[in-house]
Amino acid sequence: MCGIWALFGSDGCLSVQCLCAMKIAHRGPDAFRFENVNGFTNCCFGFHRLAIVDQLYGMQPLRVKKFPYLWLCYNGEIYNYKQLQKHFGFDYQTLVDGEVILHLYNRGGIEQTASMLDGVFAFILLDTANRKVFLGRDTYGVRPLFKVLTDDGFLGVCSEAKGLIDLKHNMSFAPKVDPFPPGHYEVLDLKPSGKVASVEVVKFHSPKDEPLHAAYSTVQNLPSGFDVETVKSNIRILFENAVRKRLMAHRRIGCLLSGGLDSSLVAAMLIKLMKEQNISYPLQTFAIGMEDAPDLLASRKVAAHIGSQHHEVIFNSEEGIQVLEDVIFSLETYDITTVRASVGMYLISQYIRKKTDSAVIFSGEGSDELTQGYIYFHKAPTAEEAAEESERLLRELYLFDVLRADRTTAAHGLELRVPFLDHQFTAYYLGLPAELRIPKNGIEKHLLREAFEDTNLLPKEILWRPKEAFSDGLTSIKKSWFSILQDYVDAQVDDFLLEKAAEKFPFNPPKTKEGYYYRQIFEKHYPGRSDWLTHYWMPKWIKATDPSARTLQHYKSAAKE
Repeated sequence: MCGIWALFGSDGCLSVQCLCAMKIAHRGPDAFRFENVNGFTNCCFGFHRLAIVDQLYGMQPLRVKKFPYLWLCYNGEIYNYKQLQKHFGFDYQTLVDGEVILHLYNRGGIEQTASMLDGVFAFILLDTANRKVFLGRDTYGVRPLFKVLTDDGFLGVCSEAKGLIDLKHNMSFAPKVDPFPPGHYEVLDLKPSGKVASVEVVKFHSPKDEPLHAAYSTVQNLPSGFDVETVKSNIRILFENAVRKRLMAHRRIGCLLSGGLDSSLVAAMLIKLMKEQNISYPLQTFAIGMEDAPDLLASRKVAAHIGSQHHEVIFNSEEGIQVLEDVIFSLETYDITTVRASVGMYLISQYIRKKTDSAVIFSGEGSDELTQGYIYFHKAPTAEEAAEESERLLRELYLFDVLRADRTTAAHGLELRVPFLDHQFTAYYLGLPAELRIPKNGIEKHLLREAFEDTNLLPKEILWRPKEAFSDGLTSIKKSWFSILQDYVDAQVDDFLLEKAAEKFPFNPPKTKEGYYYRQIFEKHYPGRSDWLTHYWMPKWIKATDPSARTLQHYKSAAKE
């Protein structure tokens, strides 16, 4: 987890512009470098480093003697760099996983490079010999990337939008900042002046397709066919492989543990594999909640079962409300459910950073979207429509859950790892018949639960625990986090302001006081940038006015039982 930043063709003074790069310093607390590109006086890179792999030679922009014309700035982890080295005979000069990007590009160009990377990444690759700049981002956008490209060819690229919004350029208005689309790469021509021109933006992978790098995977030739026992076995093999490859780190590994199915499976599998690899330290697991929160009780059970070194963070409503502005500034969004769920994750990340030495944090993100875990999937009209909705949610992860998970951990200099979004695992799961993936017997994620039924990885009551939204499981059943927030906001936003909301905020106008309150904070820090969020996250197929699962009929009836 690092912060990357680059400018090409800047008209402003670079020493002034580079102050913008300091706005993402939280992403890399270990070191910083600012470097001009030789021969291009108005092109430069900024890099904030969190040293996870190769603590000696991991500074960026990364350059190697073999390819002196290539400059690489990337944020991410490439899990198959050793397999690719072995297969193609690459001669690495550092221990940095990202060095493989230089060798792949030299061997087969940008399209093959992007398609061959198994991992999470956002990169800026500069080829001064051929005067090209390339941008790329992983399939689900687990690693963030934003860009500014003006009509006159000024390009700014950064891990977070906050590093671009104050750039100075000879325009009467602030240049437009856009998120770079996941699963794409862009080719730009670099002119002698340092300005660029976009040549093409190419989609190199979509969630449903088996990735090109699967041909070099350690897991191959899985049994085909859709009988349930084969499918369950393949799910276990691919999930175990997804966690195993993510153990690559020179820093301590920890795991978020809400006590829900997803984070519990990740934590249990981590313990199993860490023992197999003789990792010397115990796994630290982390749970957060208010007194008597369901998540705290469930995570305690899991930690006791798997034998992790468990930490609990207890917070009160006042502490949660106090960090709302910091959270929205970190997130760069005003989406209601994202803000709610981010408060707990922000506070627990803060605790991990201050009180422990864990730096690589595993999490269960992506499972709900992939395995149809949201409660509204019970209302899907057909299995095919449920499958389509699952794919839509995966495509939009970078606007919602993946954005939340990245920004809340990165705000405290932690690196997030999400095995449920492993390319091979997701491609296999999405390729299963639609009927196999829908909720069954009133239980969501039935197939995933069934796959681990006889493994003893988890206690039965956890394996079959019903879905809790993260922001809801933090608080007691009696009073949800969202209702605590709504009570607080009610006194902060006047009825009259809400009535005029559509006039003040014509794009995505807030419909509730809570939405209005978040939007005000967002506009304070990012005025006029509301189009970063294309739409609010809401459940489908039901008449919902609030994104919380606790407002849904299915949850209410389950709670009574």
